[in-house]
Amino acid sequence: MTSSPTNASDKKQDKPLSPQELARLEQVEKFPFIAVTIQSTGIHPSTGRLVTVDALTYNAAGETGQEFHAVLNPPIDPGPRHQHGLSEEELAAGQQFSRILNPLDRLIDGRTLVVHDATYVWGFLVSEARRAMMAAARANRSRNRGRGRRRRQKVGHIPAPVAIVDTLATARRRNISLADVRLAAVAAATGLDTPDYRASSQRAALPEAQTSREQTQLLVDLERHQSNTPGVVCTLDPKNLRGDRFGLQRSNVRVDAAKAPRTYSNPGKFKDTLRKGMEFVIAPEISMEPDELIAAGMAAGLNYVEKLTRESSLIVCNLTDRENLQGKAMHADRKDIPLVSDERFLELLDNVAPPLPEAPKPVPAPGAWPYPRRPRRAGDPGGDPNARKRRRGSRGGNRRRRGKGNTN
Repeated sequence: MTSSPTNASDKKQDKPLSPQELARLEQVEKFPFIAVTIQSTGIHPSTGRLVTVDALTYNAAGETGQEFHAVLNPPIDPGPRHQHGLSEEELAAGQQFSRILNPLDRLIDGRTLVVHDATYVWGFLVSEARRAMMAAARANRSRNRGRGRRRRQKVGHIPAPVAIVDTLATARRRNISLADVRLAAVAAATGLDTPDYRASSQRAALPEAQTSREQTQLLVDLERHQSNTPGVVCTLDPKNLRGDRFGLQRSNVRVDAAKAPRTYSNPGKFKDTLRKGMEFVIAPEISMEPDELIAAGMAAGLNYVEKLTRESSLIVCNLTDRENLQGKAMHADRKDIPLVSDERFLELLDNVAPPLPEAPKPVPAPGAWPYPRRPRRAGDPGGDPNARKRRRGSRGGNRRRRGKGNTN
C-alpha cells in the first residue's frame, strides 16, 4: 500500500499554531478593523519615505483595542517641521522601517485595513515593506562573505489585510462635494462634528503623537459613519492592486491599460463623437467604478492615459462648476480639454467612430537610403583615396610632433 506524498504547504498548514499566534487571532476576531494614518516626505512612494505610522484596531461598535505609533528616521530629507511636527532630535531617534514591519504585520494581517486614500497609504506601506525585505535579502546573501557566520535577518513581509476600505474614494463615489480632500475636511463635508484642524501656533505646539492619534481616531469615526449610512462603501481587494511607475497602488486593470500599446493614433480632442484612438483620462470625481469606465473605453478602441497632457482628448469627471474645479479637472479646463460625466461617457461609447486613416509614409526611391549617410573617408571600404584622413591625437600633440609646440 502506497501513501500519497504531501507537499510543504500541507505540512505547514498541519503545524499547530503557537500560543502567540492563537492570541493574535483572538484579537483579530474581537477587533477586525485597523485604521492606519501615515506621514511621508512626498506623495510618490517610489521616491518618498515614511516619517510616521499610527494605527488603531477597533470593531463595528467603535470599541478600540491595540494601539501602535512609530516615528521613523528616513534616509532622505524629511521636510520642514511644520509638515510632520517632529524636531531634528525626534527624527534622529526614529526607527528604521525594518524594525517595525513585523509588529505591523501582526496588526494588519487578517484584518480589514481602513485608510484615507488607499492609493497613497497602501502604496507607501507596500513600498517600504519591499525595501526592507530586499535589504534583508541582500544582507543574508552576504552574511558569509568574510565576516563570519551571522544570523539571518527576518524583517517580516508585505502586510496581508483581507480587504482595504478607502474613506476618500467612498466620499467621492457618493458625490460629496470636496473642496479639500484631507481627512478632516472630508469628515466635515460628510457631516461629522470635527474640531478645528487648521494650522495654528497652538496646534503646532502639540506633540506629534497626539495629533497623529487624533487623525487616526477621526478616521475610525469617518469609516463607521460611512458604514452606518446609506450609500456605497469603496472596498478594495489587495490582491487586485499593484504599483504603478510612481509606486502608487492602483488596480490591475488601470495599470495594464496605462501600459497597453496604442493600436490607433490619437485623432485629437473630443468634440461631438468619440473616435477610436482618442486618449481619455479618469478624474477622481466620479460616482462609477473607475475600472468599469477604463475597461469599457479600452474595449471600444480608446486609449487610457494616467497623466493629463495637452494631447489628451477628454477627461471623465462629474464636476460641472468651473469655479470649484480642482486637480485634473482644473488643469483640463485650463488646457481646453472637454469634461464629460461618467454616465455621458458610457453613452458615447455606444457609437464610436472609426479611426482616422493613417497618413502614407514616404517611400524612398529605388536604391536610395531612407536617411542621409556621412561621406566615406579615405580609410573606408570603397572610400575616396583623395579624401582627407582623420587627424589622430590631440592638436597639441600634433604640434609637438611637428616641432611647433612647447617642449618645456
